[in-house]
Amino acid sequence: MSQRLQYLLQLAESTPVDSFVLFAIAKEYEKSGESTLALEYYEKLRSTDPGYVGLYYHLGKLFEQNQDHQNAVLTYKQGIETARKASDFHALSELSGALLNLEDPE
Repeated sequence: MSQRLQYLLQLAESTPVDSFVLFAIAKEYEKSGESTLALEYYEKLRSTDPGYVGLYYHLGKLFEQNQDHQNAVLTYKQGIETARKASDFHALSELSGALLNLEDPE
């Protein structure tokens, strides 16, 4: 386990619903190839802060890597709505592109 991940897990003990910390933990697990733990932290983030726009692209990509296209599509669509509500046009563009590539890869 990396020192960064250890530090983030310690932070999560004192601030268990800090959105950035949960996202960072998920990314660290994802980078280390532990997709099950990454998914667990992404889902925890989604349940505690569904308005965290950055979550949806990365969670959708993780679903894609795990060959779970149905959940990837649902996640991208949920992210598109969340980005639209937040007026985050950059995220909206990325999520729309990811969804389009998944639904029509050609």
